[in-house]
Amino acid sequence: MTLFWISSIVLIALSGVLVALPFIKKKENNDEALRDELNKALYKDRLSELEEETEEGLVADQQELIDDLKQSLLDDIPTEKQVSEHTQLNPWVVIIPSMLLTIALSYGLYAKFGAAEDVQQWQQVTSNLPALSKKLMSPEGASLSDDEMQDLTLALRTRLHYEPSDATGWLLLGRIALANRDIETAIGAMDKAYNLKPDDPDIMLGYAQSLMMSQEEVDQDTARATLGKLVQRNYMDVRVFSLLAFDAYERKDFAAAVRYWSIMQQMIGPQDERYQMLARSIENAQKQMGVTAADGKSVSVTINLAPQVKASSGAALIVSVHRADGSPMPVAAARYPLGSFPRTVVLDDGNSMMQGQKLSQLEEYVVRVRIDSDGNVATSQGDWYGESQATEMGQAVEVIVNTKY
Repeated sequence: MTLFWISSIVLIALSGVLVALPFIKKKENNDEALRDELNKALYKDRLSELEEETEEGLVADQQELIDDLKQSLLDDIPTEKQVSEHTQLNPWVVIIPSMLLTIALSYGLYAKFGAAEDVQQWQQVTSNLPALSKKLMSPEGASLSDDEMQDLTLALRTRLHYEPSDATGWLLLGRIALANRDIETAIGAMDKAYNLKPDDPDIMLGYAQSLMMSQEEVDQDTARATLGKLVQRNYMDVRVFSLLAFDAYERKDFAAAVRYWSIMQQMIGPQDERYQMLARSIENAQKQMGVTAADGKSVSVTINLAPQVKASSGAALIVSVHRADGSPMPVAAARYPLGSFPRTVVLDDGNSMMQGQKLSQLEEYVVRVRIDSDGNVATSQGDWYGESQATEMGQAVEVIVNTKY
């Protein structure tokens, strides 16, 4: 409110100057002086006319007419009393009432028709931005009421108006818009954040999430490309694979959806309550493909690295299941981000590679695990690998990666 009072005082002072200006710059040659100058000019013109008329013989008594003209001039000159009465008017008699009237009208009309309460509430909400942001980011963030969400949005917009280069602020505004299903605002805010920090993983994820909600195919393609960059960077976040799985399922790419949901299962582990929900999603996608895991048969593989194994963060983990006779052609295989170890992955018929041969049909098998360092599955030079013993279907397998090609 300080700025409001300063601005209003400056405007009222300016109005006062405009009111007083005519009195301050009042000229000394008032109306009476101007009238006197005009009478003199008329007198001289009339004298010239009388001389011409006398020369032409039109005037019989020139002097009498001149005397009458002089008398008329004297009668038109104001008296000293009239001049003093006119000049005795004090300019402050006009200036002070005018200023008081201006102040009364200005603040009175603003109090009646202005938005003083709204401005005050807006400034209060803006000052409360840190507290609202902290509450939103806390575990209890979902407890924010609708009014608090609106206040937080208003405060964020105000801050971003003055600090448009705040990428974190745009990200937070985009997340709020996504929570409110305001897709247009979410995409706009996330786009600004992405342009400011295109390499920030959290911003990339939020940007992709907002574009996934768009109905435009171009936006959805951009979202897939952005999520793909995160996967290539080995950004292990369940939300990335959840978005990819949802998108794949919507596009009826059920095999990809199963693959992404399986990765999510491995990331959260069986103890997480979401594990069974993902299992149902996988089962549903497999039904859509006409694939079922016979009697629920699957291969659970626990993987660990030997101490001497060194792998770059950009490497990939390839797990393949082969017939127990040592056939090089895998019956089932899956590719995962490297992640951390030890870890457990699960393969089932959704990972089958051979037509007419399902993983669940095997009675015995061996599991091979390879760390692919160059991204090309056809080359193995310099890669680390490990292999299990022949195992019967239904038994857990443990593989230690300890050998280098």
